[in-house]
Amino acid sequence: MTADLYIENHGSIFLLYPVSEAGTEWIEEHIPDDAMIWGDAVVVEHRYIADIAEGVMDDGLEVS
Repeated sequence: MTADLYIENHGSIFLLYPVSEAGTEWIEEHIPDDAMIWGDAVVVEHRYIADIAEGVMDDGLEVS
């Protein structure tokens, strides 16, 4: 199975990339509209990334 979302670690921030239609839809449904965007990715503070990844997997999507 291929990933729906890709998480890239940059130390104090993480970048959350949608890599499938399901990943894009998950971001649209769960990430606030005022979230910071960097290119195609959502910028996430390190303190939130574990909960986001857990939520993605709880919804049946794959994270890489």
